[in-house]
Amino acid sequence: MPQDIAPISEAESHVMDVLWQRAPQSSEDIVAALLRPTGWHEKTIRTLINRLLGKGAIRAERDGRRYLYSPVLTREDWQKQESRSLLDRVFGGRVAPLLAHFSRHEKLSASDIAELRKLVDTIEKKGR
Repeated sequence: MPQDIAPISEAESHVMDVLWQRAPQSSEDIVAALLRPTGWHEKTIRTLINRLLGKGAIRAERDGRRYLYSPVLTREDWQKQESRSLLDRVFGGRVAPLLAHFSRHEKLSASDIAELRKLVDTIEKKGR
């Protein structure tokens, strides 16, 4: 993730999700996409857009009398930031305790387990 982008809040991530799905979009488009599912007021959504602009997570380009917004922060970079934060805060920066937690408290499907085995095999091959 670009170093100069501050962490994205949960509320801001809803705006980002709209833009990751389709960009560029006007503020009216973003508001329309979020009003019903979130129940937020239009002003709240516009405030989130402005926060994201201030953080450098999105950019605005003038299109006549309006602005069109596009993400600067990619979903992949955001996921890296969020997963690293979770690992550091909750599991001391280690992946094994996270997986152990899920194996004890969540149901892992056979396909989840197969995918995890494949990932471990790939990691072991890279390490050799």
